[in-house]
Amino acid sequence: MWDTILWIAAVIIGIFGIIRLVQRDFVMGAVLIVIALLVGPGGVSLFT
Repeated sequence: MWDTILWIAAVIIGIFGIIRLVQRDFVMGAVLIVIALLVGPGGVSLFT
């Protein structure tokens, strides 16, 4: 259950990160993408 929630959160955060990159806010976009990567693939080990 938590795996699915973390993956959905990671996808949403990643999409916001890509949108920020397109809007030329490179720092915030990069930060959001890194957070998405931490929450998504590594999130299960970080939060459990």
